[in-house]
Amino acid sequence: MSDQPAPSPFVSPIIESHRALGARLVEFGGWLMPLQYRGILEEHRAVRGAAGLFDLSHMGEIFVEGKGAGDALAFALVSDPRRLAVGRAHYTMICRPDGGIIDDLIVYRLGPERYMVVPNAANAQAVSDALAERLDGFAAILDDETFATALVALQGPRAAALLAPVTDADLSALRYYAIAEGEVAGIPALVARTGYTGEDGFEVFVDSASGPALWEAMLATGGDDGPAPCGLGARDTLRLEAGMPLYGNELDTATTPFEAGLGRVVNLDKPGDFVGRATLERVAAEGPRRRLVGLVVRGRGIARHGHTVHAGDRPTGIVTSGTQSPTLGVPIAMAYVAPGDAEIGTMLDIEIRDQRVAAEVVPLPFYRRGT
Repeated sequence: MSDQPAPSPFVSPIIESHRALGARLVEFGGWLMPLQYRGILEEHRAVRGAAGLFDLSHMGEIFVEGKGAGDALAFALVSDPRRLAVGRAHYTMICRPDGGIIDDLIVYRLGPERYMVVPNAANAQAVSDALAERLDGFAAILDDETFATALVALQGPRAAALLAPVTDADLSALRYYAIAEGEVAGIPALVARTGYTGEDGFEVFVDSASGPALWEAMLATGGDDGPAPCGLGARDTLRLEAGMPLYGNELDTATTPFEAGLGRVVNLDKPGDFVGRATLERVAAEGPRRRLVGLVVRGRGIARHGHTVHAGDRPTGIVTSGTQSPTLGVPIAMAYVAPGDAEIGTMLDIEIRDQRVAAEVVPLPFYRRGT
């Protein structure tokens, strides 16, 4: 056994504001972050009904620029960022040569030769390292600004109304998966219309020193009808209802995009090679060996990560995420199952506390705003 102490987690630049609000702090992805403030259920409902404010400063921010930046990213990732218009973004993945997912990402095109890549917290260093290696030979440079950047997200149906009074960015012209430069509460920022909750919302990037001021200003907007501070607990239940994958649950290096139902992000038509192309072409042609599905539990019990899924007497897969849906009022889960058991309406069983409980395969997402 090693006598070395465990490494201390990284700390959000907004941590003192969270402590002042009485947040329950936990380590996540190597960072000390707020799990909840007043409670996961209350925070979840605030986002669905009005607006919630999240500190996402644990996410990575990696800038790639130069005349070969687009070509470099097209080689490094499964998508083709060269096709993005300036000011637009798309969801993508960085894979290993065997097609396994290193991380899922959002790539923003900030200029003709400048991109921002946003990886998950736990994978930020791995993504930075992989990109640095894959940029070799291209006319592009990498600048990892993860620890110099604070990120705050305002999510919910009232997000635009609350953000508009404190920003000079034209929110009415900012489409979903678009990004613009502007000021928020007088602070230079990048404002993106993106999120991880299934609701309309914005993610605001500023330098880390400005993080606390940004957080306080956005928390105060709207006065008594302003956004509720929300933690990682509500973010997880919101993304699960919206059918959005979480790295380490639905996605990992043993999983390909096609298994996760995200083959649409893999651009097999782009010219030139990219890392993982050969394997992903084969999987696309042959079909995945398992499929990610949505499940609604029809019996008593809540499915959790790691629970076994059965088709009759035969084990067919495993639950990756599960919870009691605050919005729908039923237990929901995502799971990988054999392709033959993945059709909508199929009845399966989930092993919950040594008992098999009926569950039905349903379409993803479980929740879609406006419906």
